[in-house]
Amino acid sequence: MNVVSFYRFLDLENPPLFRDELQALCDEHGLLGTILVASEGFNGTIAGSAQAIRDVLSWLQERSEIDEEVDARWTRADAPPFRRMRVRIKKEIVTLGRPDILPHEVTGRHVTPQRWNALIDDPNVLLIDTRNHYEYEVGTFPGAIDPGNDSFREFPSFAETLAEVSTDRPLAMFCTGGIRCEKASALMLELGFSEVYQLQGGILNYLESVPAKENRWHGECFVFDTRVAVDRDLSEGGYVQCHACRRPLSAEDLASPDYREGVSCPRCVNETDADRRARLEERRKQVRLAAERGEPHIGAKI
Repeated sequence: MNVVSFYRFLDLENPPLFRDELQALCDEHGLLGTILVASEGFNGTIAGSAQAIRDVLSWLQERSEIDEEVDARWTRADAPPFRRMRVRIKKEIVTLGRPDILPHEVTGRHVTPQRWNALIDDPNVLLIDTRNHYEYEVGTFPGAIDPGNDSFREFPSFAETLAEVSTDRPLAMFCTGGIRCEKASALMLELGFSEVYQLQGGILNYLESVPAKENRWHGECFVFDTRVAVDRDLSEGGYVQCHACRRPLSAEDLASPDYREGVSCPRCVNETDADRRARLEERRKQVRLAAERGEPHIGAKI
C-alpha cells in the first residue's frame, strides 16, 4: 500500500469548506489517513492506491491555486497504517504554539539531500534535530543536538535559550518530512539567527534520495502511523508502539519486566496511576477475549 506525507503553508480561506470538500474527496477515493487543515495551510499523511493519492494531490494543487505540484514523500506499507480517514481543522497544521509564525512568508534556506552531508560536515554548523526526544532516540544524524522536547510546542523554549547564548553560528535543522523545520527555521530567524538551513523534504526525502554508501543516517525514522518507524530503505522498521503512552519500543524495551502489552512499558511504568493501569488491564482483557472469539476490538491497534 502507498503511504504519502505532504504539507503546504499558504493563506487558506474558509478552512471549514476546504475540510468538507477534502474529506468527501478522500472518502470517495477510499483513502485512509489524517489531514490537518488551518488558515496557514494543510498537512497530512494518506494511504491507498497510487492513482487515488495522485488525484487528491492534484485537487490540493488546483483548489489552493498553487503553481507547482504539492511536494510529497512516498513510502510503502505492508498493511493499512491507518484505520479511518479524518480531515480535521486545527489552529496550526503543526503545533508550535505560535500561529503568528508564517513560514510561507519567511523561513530558512532549503538544502537538498544531495548537499546535506557537505553542510553538516562544516564544524561551525550547529545540527539540530527539531523532533521530539522519543523520535531522536529511534534514530538521528550523528552529532545532532536533541532539544529534549516531549512535543514540538516546547521547541520555542529551547530556541530562546540557544539564542541567548549566541546567534552567530549557522544552523542546520531537520525533521521527518520538513514541516517542523519550516516553522522552526522561521522562529530562529525571528530570534536573530541570520544563517538558517533546513533539510528539504526532511529525513524521508534524504533516505529516498541519498545512496546507501553516502547515507549518514543512524537508526530508524519514527513515523506517526502503525508502522511506528521505517528503516534506511523506507521499509517498516523494528519498533512497536506502547498502547499506553504511544512511545516507540525497541526489542530491549519489550524484554523489560516493566513491559506489559497494552498496559505499560519501561518509559511510562512510573507515569501511570493505579486507576489508569486498571482500565488498561481491563482493555487488554477485552482485546484478548475478542481475539479468541475471532472478532475485532475497537482500539486493539493504534
